[in-house]
Order: sequence, then C-alpha cells, then structure tokens
Amino acid sequence: MRWRFVKRLFAGLVPVVALSGCSGRQSILDPAGQDSASLLTLFWVMLAGLVVIWLLINGMMFFFHHLSPRKYDESIARKLIVGGGIVFPTVVIAALLAWGLSMMPDQRAPGDGLRVEIVGEQWWWRVAYWPDGADEPIVSANEIRLPVGRRSTFELSSAAVIHSLWIPALGGKMDMFPGRETFLTLEPTEAGTFRGQCAEFCGASHALMAFEVVTMDPEEFETWLAEEAGPAQSPEGEAAIEGADVFSAQGCGACHTVRGTEAVGQVGPDLTHVGSRMSLGAGILAPTVDNFIAWIDHTGDLKPEVEMPAYDDLPEDDLLALATYLVGLK
Repeated sequence: MRWRFVKRLFAGLVPVVALSGCSGRQSILDPAGQDSASLLTLFWVMLAGLVVIWLLINGMMFFFHHLSPRKYDESIARKLIVGGGIVFPTVVIAALLAWGLSMMPDQRAPGDGLRVEIVGEQWWWRVAYWPDGADEPIVSANEIRLPVGRRSTFELSSAAVIHSLWIPALGGKMDMFPGRETFLTLEPTEAGTFRGQCAEFCGASHALMAFEVVTMDPEEFETWLAEEAGPAQSPEGEAAIEGADVFSAQGCGACHTVRGTEAVGQVGPDLTHVGSRMSLGAGILAPTVDNFIAWIDHTGDLKPEVEMPAYDDLPEDDLLALATYLVGLK
C-alpha cells in the first residue's frame, strides 16, 4: 500500500523529467536569446517552487495517513492546515511572483537601432525593416532576420483579426490587434535558424501561419540587409523571361510588389526576393519550382480560405515558366 502511494506521489514528476530532453528550433527549453533564457530560468525556478509545495502537501498526507495514522490534537491539525496548506504556499508563490515581475523591465528593454514592423495578415506576415536613420523601410514577408547581440524592436499590428507573434527560442509572445500597435524587443545570443508561429487562433489557416527566423552575425546581417534593399534580380534564361511575361499578363503585379519592375501591388506579400527565402506560403513549403507550381495551382487547397486565388486554369508550360521566374527572384 505504501509503495503504491509513493509511486503515485512521484508519477507526476515523470513528464517534467521527460521535458528536460526537449530541444529544437521551436523549443522553449532550447533558448537562443537573452529573453528566452530568462524565461526558461523563471520556468525552472517556479517549477521547483511548485514541486516543493506539492511534495510538502503530499508528504504530509503520506505521513499522517500511512506512517502515523492516529488521532491528533485539533490544535495541531489546525496549525498544520493553516501553516502548511495556506501560509507556506502563499509565501512561496508570492516570492516567485515578485521575482518574476522583477524580470519584466528587462524583457521590455528598448532596442539599440533595428526596428522591425510586422503586420499579421490572413494568413501571412508583412515584414518591414527600419534601420537606424532610414527614411524608407526594407520590405519583406514571412521571414525575419536579426543580428546576434543586438536588441531589436518589433512594432506589431494586425490587419483584420487578433494574431500573436511567438518565437519560442528567442523570447515570449506578444498579441497583435487591429487598430492598435504593440511592442516587443528581442536580443538573440546565438546564430541559427528558428521557427516562429502565430500563437492566437485566427481562422481556418491559423496552424499554417508560421515563419522562419534567421539570426546572423552583425556584419553578415548588414550585408544581407543591403542586398535585401536592392531590386529583384533580372530573369535569366528563356523560361524565367517567359515567366516574367506570364506574371505581368496575369496581373500578379496588382497584388504583389517586385522592386525594379512595374509590379507595385500592396495587397499580398512582397516578392522581390521570394526565391531566396527559406519558405513559401508562410512556412508551409520550401521555395522550389515544384512547390511554386503547387502553390499557384492549388492555393486554397494548401491554405484554406487564403485570399490569393488559385490559377488552376494556366497551361502547364506557363505554370512552369512562372514558377521558374519566382524561384529566380533572389
């Protein structure tokens, strides 16, 4: 009987031990930023405090029910209930709360130059970089790149419904509201590629609203940002040139911008350097010719209720040419 009770007592700790082995580019237990490391420390300390409370309460139950099952004086019972069941948990939880709140100013420390404006769309991410002193933004989509060792400021908003930006490996989440601007600052400490996600249910394709985050050495980031600010690469090869003509003939420029061309649409994602991004369709596909063909031909099937229509009436040769052109936009 006693061993069964002990097994039940510690069975709840097994998932916690298992969690300690979690890692990966979207794991809160594998931090790559100053903010995520602080939040992980907070998690482990609060978990330890709750484990202490849990062991105390269940230890008392085990002692009085199994080790010493006899009648006790009512005053002793009252002191144990008030002291162990009310006072001690209150003191521990209050201390943990005060310590956790003391971390908030560091989590909202101002950035040191780079400002990133992000708008949650249906269901993709509009991204604009505002380097220190810049008069115009450097526009991108569905991918965020940040310099390591610098605290960047995110200015967040939403076009239609509530979204929530979350990059678990770098920091906490922040909600995004229509008509209101919220702020988040993050400081990566390691170079690498991580995954972000919308953390607030926003509609039919909520689970398909992800993005890649690339943290880079500051010098490498500055080089990338300068290249990102430039126009699209001119199409090379017969298929890509033909694809540019298809892009223009189908009116794609009414919704999408390709800098350096006549396409200046603002409805959909900026496609100036779409071929050099790490994903297509907000984190759901790799940017290959075959995937571009699938996306253009079956848009609504791949992302339900997306605003972009499927061009399933295009001839196969036009689809291939258009996909080749888009992959070449680097």
